[in-house]
Amino acid sequence: MNEFFLQLTGFLESVLFFDIFFGFIEGAKAPFVVSLLIFGGVYLTIKFNFVNLKMFAHSYKIIMGKYKTKEDIGIIEPRQSLTTALSATVGLGNIAGVAIAIAIGGAGATFWMIVAGFLGMTLKFTEVTLSLKYREFLSDGTIIGGGMGYLNKGFSERGYPHLGKFLALVFAIFLIGGAIGGGNTFQVSQALGAVSNEIGFFKEYPWVFGIVMAILTGVVIIGGVKRIAQTTEKIVPLMVGVYMLAAMFVLFANIEKLPWALEEIFVSAFAPTAVAGGMIGVIIQGFQRAAFSSEAGIGSAPIAHSTAKVKYPIRQGMVALYEPFIDTVIVCTTTALVIVTTNVCDPSGSFCVLMEAKNGSALTAEAFRTVIWWFPAVLSFSIFLFAFSTLIAWSYYGEIAWVYLFGTKSVMVYKTIYLIFIVLATIVNTSTMVDFSTVLFLALAIPNIFGLLVMSGDVKKMLGEYLAKLKSGELDREVIR
Repeated sequence: MNEFFLQLTGFLESVLFFDIFFGFIEGAKAPFVVSLLIFGGVYLTIKFNFVNLKMFAHSYKIIMGKYKTKEDIGIIEPRQSLTTALSATVGLGNIAGVAIAIAIGGAGATFWMIVAGFLGMTLKFTEVTLSLKYREFLSDGTIIGGGMGYLNKGFSERGYPHLGKFLALVFAIFLIGGAIGGGNTFQVSQALGAVSNEIGFFKEYPWVFGIVMAILTGVVIIGGVKRIAQTTEKIVPLMVGVYMLAAMFVLFANIEKLPWALEEIFVSAFAPTAVAGGMIGVIIQGFQRAAFSSEAGIGSAPIAHSTAKVKYPIRQGMVALYEPFIDTVIVCTTTALVIVTTNVCDPSGSFCVLMEAKNGSALTAEAFRTVIWWFPAVLSFSIFLFAFSTLIAWSYYGEIAWVYLFGTKSVMVYKTIYLIFIVLATIVNTSTMVDFSTVLFLALAIPNIFGLLVMSGDVKKMLGEYLAKLKSGELDREVIR
């Protein structure tokens, strides 16, 4: 069985990471799945006339509750849907992924990470809008959203019902695999590694950590999406706040290096000989890490957003603009500035061994340690919160995919399996399954981006109608006073 998963993982990787340059550019490799996400982000941003920038202020007003109406339909507030989605994306990618991007692609990768974050805002806007348009309300109150909904119904409306059902089926299967592996066992194993370094008891008895995590997760997810939303609404601001506060302290301590760091990031982004593959290599590193961090274009976050209480699907799409902005543009950029200003990624420095091993978490920890000697303890706490919030968010994503495939009656079977894998991640080697599920996670982008491009005309039409109502003042007249 292990050999089978290894072979299947290898096959999927050969497809997802196929070099679209065919090796013609020495040292530069443009993976197919990353190139697809870049193309989708650029195309949709231009098609929607830079909605990610123009509607930024209006999106903030929606998040703050200004546009509530009597006709809002859903389960939780738009802000809670946002924090639920953020709890799945703000995590180890912001800590380890950024360090790896800089270690491989140099400081310039940060610039392209920011660009990718802005393009990712449009991808999130598009997929969340479609998720709200095609969401399905079941009799027990469950809402089926995300890629399963708009791939199935969207293609059926266009006269391709069999294609839509096939794409939705593949998406749901990939999503369950990604949830149990990347959203579960990987997070637990990483959190265990960080916490056990500070609390020796868990190093000797790792299964205890697994049971604690399973109990905490179970208490939340068994309560349904409302309890998940209430929990993430509290955890996300706390974990981001703690991490950002420590980062600001480091940057303040190195304030004299900040102008140099910003210059280095910008200049290196366009340096033709910066790293292997030159400027192309730097761009790919920046976009790849941003895509893995924010999940923009993957189609997972729309499941959380589909529960939002809104009247217009386009409105929650605008709320989703803030997700890649917070995750990538703010948190990832801050991490990058900490790493560049502390210079821990200097190939000639004492941390070159960590760079060679691509140990992103350790590199980031060392960057903070140069100013805050006790930061590893804070980082361990942050990683625990990041992992826990990701666990509960991805449990919901997998649950909705399970319901789509098997119905609501067996949902407790899924939740039980999910909790069991939390404990298993601490006592057995799950590396093969994690690798396999991570590939499945990335594979979600293929049917999802295809669907977004095909249905982008619908989103453009809805956006035009919404903007016309906003300009006429109709939306302000609908607001509950």
